[in-house]
Amino acid sequence: MRLTLLYGALFTISGAVLLAITFVLVRRNTVFKVLVPCFGLSEEDCRYRLPGMAPGTPDPIGTLARQQDSLVRETLVQAGTALAIMLVFSLALGWFVAGRVLRPLRTMATTVRRISARNVHERLAFTGPRDELKDLADTVDGLLGRLEAALDSQKRFVANAAHELRTPLTLERALLEETLTDRRPTLKAYRATFERVLQISVQQGQLLESLLTLATSERGLETRAPVDLAALTQKVLSATPTDGPRLHSRIEPATTSGDPALIERLVANLVDNATRYNVPNGRVDVTTETKNGKAVLTVSNTGPAVPPEQVTRLLEPFQRLDRSAPDDGHHGLGLSIAHAIALAHDATLTAHPHTEGGLTVKATFPTTSNPHTTTPQT
Repeated sequence: MRLTLLYGALFTISGAVLLAITFVLVRRNTVFKVLVPCFGLSEEDCRYRLPGMAPGTPDPIGTLARQQDSLVRETLVQAGTALAIMLVFSLALGWFVAGRVLRPLRTMATTVRRISARNVHERLAFTGPRDELKDLADTVDGLLGRLEAALDSQKRFVANAAHELRTPLTLERALLEETLTDRRPTLKAYRATFERVLQISVQQGQLLESLLTLATSERGLETRAPVDLAALTQKVLSATPTDGPRLHSRIEPATTSGDPALIERLVANLVDNATRYNVPNGRVDVTTETKNGKAVLTVSNTGPAVPPEQVTRLLEPFQRLDRSAPDDGHHGLGLSIAHAIALAHDATLTAHPHTEGGLTVKATFPTTSNPHTTTPQT
């Protein structure tokens, strides 16, 4: 209805303007006045006369002008009547055209309304020329594709989280049942069971804390503050145990903005991941620098060989290179949390495997305008 009224209003305005222009042009027309040479008369006595009129004949121009005005008025009335008739026709035509234009939008709206979590794989699949409607349909299809990927990722996350939480609960129950069914329990047996249950409980707490950090990171940042990436990295390295792989660092000034606690958790996860998934007598290299206007953190290690096709998977929650490895309290959340924190800070996290084994993980943050100076240290 709004499009039809818009079409009708535009037609009425343009028709009225056309009639006004026509009226002005007709009023200025001098078709009834013809210049006739005045033979035998002075220039002052010369008049505008009709062709063939003899000198001294009364000038009928006034009568013709009145007839012209009457003709113009009659023409305007007839043109206004025609404009009113055409307005009705234009409204009907506008309603038809608006319906044809909006029909694909109604189809897309019906299809999108029908799509739910159970059939999010459906697409509009709009066919037609490359125009605004085609671009809109392709944009909606892209949005549905991203939504489908997010829902699939959420389903995998929930299934993996349930599995990771169910395993320690099952083990706790088995330990308690074993102790209760012992007909001659000893204090030493009770103590060993309680210590094991406490250890499992600590691991569950770490898992829940990691899940909370992951959820907080994926939600995004509410406030930002200047962050000295070099200082945070040095703080994490100072708290890293020295009985593991050889640790080498090159800390240069690098500043960004965001949540200091989350960025520190990112650095700690990368360093911990590089330390734990390493080889005997291995090495971990950590550097911070400002490069091409970006604050860059690079963590590299000499761990086991990582197939290139597995690198992307390792950035997802609950993904480990070797799931058959003994349970060490890690649930495959380290890199996924670091990845989520990087995305929340408008940063990029990339991982590249080494031919001889290990990974190089690089986090690139937007830098701030006034970097703090940090003394390079190795």
